[in-house]
Amino acid sequence: MPTRRRRTTRRYWWAKLSDEELLDVRFCDLGLAIDRSPLQPFVERLHAELAARGIQFRPHCWLGEEWFSADGVPGFALPFYLAHPRLKRLERRMLHEVEGGNRNWFMRIMRHEAGHALDNAYRLRRRRQWRETFGPASLPYPDSYRPRPGSRRYVQHLGSWYAQSHPTEDFAETFAVWLKPGSRWRAEYRDWPALGKLEFVDRLMAEVRVEPPPVRSRAHVESLARDTRTLRQHYAGVLKRYAPPSHREEDELLERVFSREPGARRLRAATFLRRLRPKLHASLVARIGCSEYLVHQVMRAAIRRCSELSLYVAGDRRRAARHAEWALTRLVRAFERGAGRRLPR
Repeated sequence: MPTRRRRTTRRYWWAKLSDEELLDVRFCDLGLAIDRSPLQPFVERLHAELAARGIQFRPHCWLGEEWFSADGVPGFALPFYLAHPRLKRLERRMLHEVEGGNRNWFMRIMRHEAGHALDNAYRLRRRRQWRETFGPASLPYPDSYRPRPGSRRYVQHLGSWYAQSHPTEDFAETFAVWLKPGSRWRAEYRDWPALGKLEFVDRLMAEVRVEPPPVRSRAHVESLARDTRTLRQHYAGVLKRYAPPSHREEDELLERVFSREPGARRLRAATFLRRLRPKLHASLVARIGCSEYLVHQVMRAAIRRCSELSLYVAGDRRRAARHAEWALTRLVRAFERGAGRRLPR
């Protein structure tokens, strides 16, 4: 990190607009730039971490609509909403989470994306031992995946057992664990099969760290500066990915858990789910490995439907809580079938 403080947040004409007004601003009219934003010190911090490992390569960064790395490009996009506090507030209002919204989370993603960029810069995936360690990068990239939480064949870095989603993500997650300053990966992953992957990355970096990368493109893929869509159009597209399941499927699941009979002391199912919401939300995100926004949408829809159907809790509430989690899990899967899990690119 830079040793001296400097002003990184520029004043923009749209910063004091209402949410509705801001949603009608085009991406290309935001006038954002990394070097005039709070993101620049973090880019410099990533470069310093690479230098501390003796790696000469420096990935280039640009602003896009989300975090992503493009195949063949030795750099990655940072999401526009992190470039200004006003845009972070809008992102939270629209999606109920801000991916990379704090220092620790941001640097975790940066190290992961740096792994993708380095893979592209040196064409690491073409190496026979890379493929033997992580698998073929040519495998189709999934819209969703079923993680195995107990597996020790993969490192745990970004959460949701993301290394299990694809060989290129496995490498990026492993590289991120290796790169982290002060990482005690040899001790933390002792007796894990994943240790072999970390040791391979350690040897691989020793081999390429002083070599100039063969791929030197500075392309800005899907750059914000050339995007003429409005923020409203952007969020409409994101929200469309989470189309809810049909009421018929939703109703059948909820009615297997709750009753239509009021009863003298029966609690309303909608109230019951609201009280359990924090616990169920955390459990579903951790166990299924899906986005917080997806779980938020499922629970909000289930609570609303319980209210519309006038459902009540019948019998033991602990048992009802277990059954409710089962039903919500099924509903999350229904959302996934309709839209696919939103995976970082």
